[in-house]
Amino acid sequence: MFDFLKTRKAPPASTEKPTSWAQRLKAGLTKTRAVLATPFTALFARHTRIDAALYDELEELLITADCGVAATEYILTALKLRVKRERIEDSADLRLALRDILIDLLRPLEAPLDVTAHKPFVIMLAGVNGAGKTTPIGKLAKHYQEQGLTVLLAAGDTFRAAAREQLAVWGERNQVEVIGGASQDPAAVIFDAIQAARARNIDVVLADTAGRLPTQMHLMDEIRKVRRVIEKADPTAPHEVLLVLDANTGQNAVTQTQAFNEAIGVTGLVLTKLDGTAKGGVIAALARQNPIPVRYIGVGETVDDLQPFHAHEFVDALFEEPQ
Repeated sequence: MFDFLKTRKAPPASTEKPTSWAQRLKAGLTKTRAVLATPFTALFARHTRIDAALYDELEELLITADCGVAATEYILTALKLRVKRERIEDSADLRLALRDILIDLLRPLEAPLDVTAHKPFVIMLAGVNGAGKTTPIGKLAKHYQEQGLTVLLAAGDTFRAAAREQLAVWGERNQVEVIGGASQDPAAVIFDAIQAARARNIDVVLADTAGRLPTQMHLMDEIRKVRRVIEKADPTAPHEVLLVLDANTGQNAVTQTQAFNEAIGVTGLVLTKLDGTAKGGVIAALARQNPIPVRYIGVGETVDDLQPFHAHEFVDALFEEPQ
């Protein structure tokens, strides 16, 4: 009944000694910091007082970091009010005020995912082509295993053979079973995976789906069907619908979130590849326009480079230089 994919030998794990998550996060946000936090400090080398010219330059920095117009207006308005209320004149105090405003803006996105509320806890993952869903799935499998949970992977991307092979590699690496089929309907694959998980008393099912653009209406209809079939397999599922976003896309991430949320009811976001972009400010745009919880952020290729999002540590990493 269940088609378990054959796995091939996983590549050897890196022998390099890992750094702490805080250090990796700081290093991963280097490019965004270079267009936002570092120039912000340099503003005070050119301005002896807090005035309109300083605010104009700060607005440009926020837009350059892809914070978006709505979030930028919110941040500047809040900053001006705080400067007036607290009579801020010192550059260090202004920097602290900006940091606090960003934390307050992002804090609603901070909502760690609890996967123990159901068994199996079914997580459906979606995203556009090239967003990189498969790698986060493998990392999430490892993350949940480290919590003492059992995991099963559903290879619901039946269009791309490489996706199934990638899942097979992660399955081998994490010693996790992968269910899939090259020619099967994606909804049927995930349905079988949920049945298998129930039969084997598995804690978490991670269900991959094929990448698709929101403008491909027939593929958006298909992913709606996948969700309906999951609901037939378990009326309480999916218990989480994660949308994987590539931070490199900047403001397009906002549009993608809106489209997928309308189609399948997104309950959480995974923001990946923050280490490869200067557009990390898009998280502020998401907070202002689509305040869906950011469950995880990714800043690298290793298995530990995907971690739960915390607003305070994100902003601290953005404003601090790596040690």
